Amino acid sequence: MSETRAPGKLFILGEYAVVEPGHAAVLVAVDRFITVTLTPAADGESGASLEALSPHVRAAIGVVEELRADRALAHRPFHLQITSELEDESGRKYGLGSSAAVTVAVIAATLTHYGLELNDRERFKLALLATLEVSPRASGGDLAASTMGGWVRYVSPDRAALASVRAARGIVAALTHEAWDTCVVEALPAPTDLRLLVGWTGEPASTEALVGQVEKASAPEDRESTTDAPQGSDAPDARTSQHGTPSRHAFVGESDACVARFVSAMRAGDTDTLLREVRKARSLLTALGETTGITIETQTLRDLCDIAEAHGAAAKPSGAGGGDCGIVLAGSHVDAGSIASVWLQHQIVPLDLRVTGAHGTAEGGTDD
Repeated sequence: MSETRAPGKLFILGEYAVVEPGHAAVLVAVDRFITVTLTPAADGESGASLEALSPHVRAAIGVVEELRADRALAHRPFHLQITSELEDESGRKYGLGSSAAVTVAVIAATLTHYGLELNDRERFKLALLATLEVSPRASGGDLAASTMGGWVRYVSPDRAALASVRAARGIVAALTHEAWDTCVVEALPAPTDLRLLVGWTGEPASTEALVGQVEKASAPEDRESTTDAPQGSDAPDARTSQHGTPSRHAFVGESDACVARFVSAMRAGDTDTLLREVRKARSLLTALGETTGITIETQTLRDLCDIAEAHGAAAKPSGAGGGDCGIVLAGSHVDAGSIASVWLQHQIVPLDLRVTGAHGTAEGGTDD
């Protein structure tokens, strides 16, 4: 028997932009886990019924079985038991990336079962290839955070190319394809002077559906390469919506610039810039919602952020928005207890989360 677990995640910056290949996001892994217990089947047993498993679990098993077959290892049936801390008592998901966490944990357990030793980056690659079977729009950022733990800078590869290579030439060719060359999974130093606070709206949201709506709402010219997009936070761009808000093309460029400034500030320990860029990222998401007509910042998320801002912190929706969680970065002068108290008055649930390593090692930037 073997037991593996993978943490949930939160987006800090870069959501929506990171869906485009070559663009960046910052995420953290948090100390709520999915745990997978794998037990070898007894002689004569057939092992787990794939039909009874979720699509993400089936896909995770499938990539490992394909790799196992390529390495001429015999199939060995097994049973899986999966438990989750990424939902409340009624089964409502918090929006902490449960699909990614279960994919990462199942892959780790199955690799161990077959004695296949892969490093973190290789396991992340397997997880992304598996996820693309189920969610072709997935950026992979959540998988990177669940695999690596801590604070992570992530730049997405060309997932369509990777999926195509796997379909045509198999898993090994896809794992070594040049499309990975632009992918970045980089550990970042935790901010030492800021606490991460998290509020849950209680409103579930579908990332895949929201991303799809934003893509559908974007004009064709907004889906082109953004290499010439403005790099300054206030740089003008002629391409705007009829409401005068930045086009998606400009959004991606400004989001990348925002992420770059945030990452530089993390390395420099520049608290003021970190807070400023969180606020900038929120304004970019608000403008994107106005441009596309998609509700990214719901009224509850707006309340969550505004309450934190009124207490001197910086806040924004985490992930695709439309519900789920909001994140707050708060300095030592901020009364986190007061924020939590006012949140509760607005039916916003403070989540007791801490940044964690991939296997539960405490990281910096917590709510302590």
